Amino acid sequence: MFKFIHAADIHLDSPLKGLERYEGAPVAEIRNAARRALENLVRLAIDEEVKFVLISGDLYDGDWRDFQTGFFFIKQASRLREAGIPLFLIAGNHDAANKMTRSLRLPENVHLFPATTSDTVVIDELEVALHGQSFQQAAVTEDLSKQYPAARSGYLNIGLLHTSCTGREGHEPYAPCTIEGLTAKGYDYWALGHVHTREVLCESPYIVFPGNIQGRHARETGAKGCYLVTVDASRSLTLDFRPLDVLRWEVAAVDVSSTEGTADVLDLFGDSFEKLMREAGDLALAVRVELTGQTDLHQKLHSERNQLIREIQARGIDAGGGNLWIEKVKLRTSLPARSTTLVVPEGAVGEIRKLFESVRGGNDKLLEYGFDFEDVFRKLPEELKQLCSPDDPEWLESVVTDAESLLMGKLYQAEEDV
Repeated sequence: MFKFIHAADIHLDSPLKGLERYEGAPVAEIRNAARRALENLVRLAIDEEVKFVLISGDLYDGDWRDFQTGFFFIKQASRLREAGIPLFLIAGNHDAANKMTRSLRLPENVHLFPATTSDTVVIDELEVALHGQSFQQAAVTEDLSKQYPAARSGYLNIGLLHTSCTGREGHEPYAPCTIEGLTAKGYDYWALGHVHTREVLCESPYIVFPGNIQGRHARETGAKGCYLVTVDASRSLTLDFRPLDVLRWEVAAVDVSSTEGTADVLDLFGDSFEKLMREAGDLALAVRVELTGQTDLHQKLHSERNQLIREIQARGIDAGGGNLWIEKVKLRTSLPARSTTLVVPEGAVGEIRKLFESVRGGNDKLLEYGFDFEDVFRKLPEELKQLCSPDDPEWLESVVTDAESLLMGKLYQAEEDV
């Protein structure tokens, strides 16, 4: 029996998006998150006494800004060497051969599969054959797996492949392949990379995306890590997911339809934050907050948005003891549907709605109506700047939506309020 680790998408020294400029953000955790996650991977490999480690592409996030990135990786690889653990890796779209202008000689325990052709490395004492190929350039459009070597008879065959497989939302369709095509190679395990969401595509043979080891933004939620794979005497495989992340992204979405006041809304989020903290243990959390549902509080929540954000941030600090930070607050509420009498003629309301629709689509659309949000942003006090993201189309969309909600809330008055 022996064990190995399958990891991918380290993205060493990749920045965590949209965090550091916000007051109260866990700056130390943010700046070194990918490095600390890699340290956790190396520690796990040593503690579990694995026979080898696989990294299926995107060790780096791109060309190094300086040699410190390379120095750090060599230090971690050397820790594995001292423990007698070899490391096998392929380059992916982010660290493809033609993207890397800087390089350092790799430690003797590190094997990087070539980019010009597929290759096989044999570990005779384990009766393991590793097959792989690196990316020559970022945009690989052909199915690399088709030219991988045939399975070696009598050996445990493992393929390392950076691929979108049949396609995954949010990921470029690089090195596309099919489950049927991979299965036909006769390998026992396909160690895939590129897709940042953990997924076992097939169990016979195992075709596995481990996901990335550290979430980088609010769309990469939940535990991130690697698979610890145990191989028994009959070559049966057992997969055990092990988290490695040091800062975790989560979404706290709360339906506020049944609430009667802002205090009720805050209590719901307090409960949600406490639940997330229990699940995360000692990890720092970056939480995106979403308020949904139909509520009479809709207009109040939007008109008092900045105060609401501060109150939610305070609840996060209280629940997390400094380990929970609110990344963003999204208001997705609406007024309850009612049979109402319009205070403003329908024609005018319709024209106003058309105006709001016409300015959706970013700052360029706003400029067409003579409104330069970036100019306004420069004049804001620092406290308010922290709540604004003028370069983010999604944020600008939310501003337009908030403005529309406030105005419509005043125009559509229930008959009993007139």
